[in-house]
Amino acid sequence: MTTLKNKLFPSITDMIRTDHTNVLSTFHRYEADAAPEKKRALANTICLALEIHAQLEEEIFYPAMQDISANRSILEKSVPEHDAMRASIARLRAMEPTDFDYDEALMQLMREVVHHVADEETTLLPEAEKQLRDRLGELGAAMTKRRLQLAAPHAGELAADTVRGMPATSMLLAAGTLIAGTYLVRRTMRRAQL
Repeated sequence: MTTLKNKLFPSITDMIRTDHTNVLSTFHRYEADAAPEKKRALANTICLALEIHAQLEEEIFYPAMQDISANRSILEKSVPEHDAMRASIARLRAMEPTDFDYDEALMQLMREVVHHVADEETTLLPEAEKQLRDRLGELGAAMTKRRLQLAAPHAGELAADTVRGMPATSMLLAAGTLIAGTYLVRRTMRRAQL
């Protein structure tokens, strides 16, 4: 079963890297001169992604690494770094996007995340790929299941923030695609009726 899970599910290390990439790319979409609604949507997306990611690592990844890691210092500082990120998230959520120091609060969170990601991606993830090679898919399956449980209560919020945080060109492209698709479906249906 373990080998099957290793083949069917993405590895836990790939999932962690994907989370890192997604949150960092969302940080890079944030612009200080953007509309307050867009700033709030991007910040909400970042905060929720980080909260879920941190919980997944603390429940699944770090316990798996606990007994095998030679990098104890990095592993031991990971949860306190998550706690610092949670404090920054709480500060950001208590603010309005129009507040003077909102952008600085988001940049502080980004600095914390970049530092944390660097430690994980240069040390912990490569170590996990060597030491947990036979369990990466099994751990990825556990992370997938738990992610769905954690994200489900926030599905509406995630969808709304994704739309609000989407660049206008992407929204126009999506709308154009939807209109063109609707036109083609109707046209095809009319021809089928003839």
